[in-house]
Amino acid sequence: MSTLKKIAEKAGVSESTVSRVLNNPNYRCSSPEKRNLIWKTAIDMNYVPNEAARNLKMGVRSTNEKTCSIGVLMTRTESAQTDPFFSELLRIVETEIHSQFCILSNVWYMPVLSNERRCRAVNLDQLLDNMTAESSRIDGLVVIGKCAREVLVKLKKKFKNVVSINRNPTNHDVDEVTCDGSKVAELAVEYLISLGHRDIGYIGECHNEARYKGYMHTLTRHQIEFEPAYVVETRQTEEDGYEAMKRLLQSDAIPTGIYCANDITAIGVLKCLGRAKNRYFSISVVSSDDIEQAQYTNPMLSTVALPKEEMGKFAVYLLLDRIKGNHKNTAKMELEGCLIKRGSCKSLMDSSWSDYSI
Repeated sequence: MSTLKKIAEKAGVSESTVSRVLNNPNYRCSSPEKRNLIWKTAIDMNYVPNEAARNLKMGVRSTNEKTCSIGVLMTRTESAQTDPFFSELLRIVETEIHSQFCILSNVWYMPVLSNERRCRAVNLDQLLDNMTAESSRIDGLVVIGKCAREVLVKLKKKFKNVVSINRNPTNHDVDEVTCDGSKVAELAVEYLISLGHRDIGYIGECHNEARYKGYMHTLTRHQIEFEPAYVVETRQTEEDGYEAMKRLLQSDAIPTGIYCANDITAIGVLKCLGRAKNRYFSISVVSSDDIEQAQYTNPMLSTVALPKEEMGKFAVYLLLDRIKGNHKNTAKMELEGCLIKRGSCKSLMDSSWSDYSI
């Protein structure tokens, strides 16, 4: 019995569904839970594509390269459902690992590692020892999301071959693929300024956060006075975005434009605005990531798209190149974001309410 068939039986789906999920990061499974079950089953079974069969089909001669075992550490989310941006990025990395004939051995979710203050409150050595104990052999580690520097240094000692995918560039401690969050924020805030906005708010994390720094730098560059009341520091979830917008609407200082640190927070903001349509003004909202849901809000969400597919693929390429010993020095690859203009941003001159709803 083929491995795909065994995975299909354990996950309770068809073999063709398993093949699509494991080999196409853009395939939309019937439910996220079913997709996650397929991946978990594949990981538990140490799934690796049948290299000989695939090479024969493609007319490629078989090689004697060893099969690498790769782990993935998620530092910004508690599960695959918390933030769609990271689940989409994880899906791309998973698929690329398998397309390179490697084994995806483990996926860990440890949001505590993204926050330096929270890291000081836990026993990092014990936490990372528990990670390594869960897997007998890992040739390389992909870290997805912001990670405290102390953690990166320790991870490099434990796993040797590490690559980071991040919006917050590291201090060249490990190989990394970035789309600089500061530059992403600058693109978004510049867009609001180009529309005439000068009372611009920020919703998201602030401490040691590149996107917040980019927001502040852009205001300073345009000689726009910073208004602390326009900033709501919050976790970056849909629920927290909703509550943050509610707080702003109840305050005396309401910005005309808002930059949200990520799309899922902005979706919460739009939902809140949808329940306040009786106000006499509109608020422009722009964010970053360009998750799939950004196209289905009403109005559609303006955002800075991050090149997720390239970020995921290049990270796996860098990791395998280091595992093979082809480079020794720390490598950094920076990709650019792209502004996507949609209906959630209006010129300041247009003061009529838009239909904010989901």
